[in-house]
Amino acid sequence: MKYKLVIDKNVEEEIIAIVHEPSPLTQQIENLVCSFSGSDSIMGYKDDEMRKLAFEEIECITIIDRKVIAIDTASNKYRIQDRLRDLEEILPSYFIRINKSSLANEHCILRFKAAFSGGVDAVFRCGYKEYVSRRCFAEIRRRYEGK
Repeated sequence: MKYKLVIDKNVEEEIIAIVHEPSPLTQQIENLVCSFSGSDSIMGYKDDEMRKLAFEEIECITIIDRKVIAIDTASNKYRIQDRLRDLEEILPSYFIRINKSSLANEHCILRFKAAFSGGVDAVFRCGYKEYVSRRCFAEIRRRYEGK
């Protein structure tokens, strides 16, 4: 397999892959290219501080007290000015919906824990827990099982 990268600021960006047949690698490349929105961060606000949050450091985006909040790897909570459905369009494909008001970075979910009430909680690396709806959990299971 050969790899070639040409950087030319005067030409429109284009990605071409020539392969013998589709494979898991070609699917990963396609997912990466299609999910890239041109940016890799969003602005977060905390008290009088404004900070650029890289997508990789965001573990969960949820609604708390009618405000969109991003929770980072250190459990810090930042207010986001975008609406959840707008964020869903620009976030990479590894952000998954876990309930009506939350998106999760699937790379940061440690485990799913059965709750006493019969539901399921997603437990994140930073220790934050968020409820997973039954409908979303079924979709997550299908995704992990490769269906």
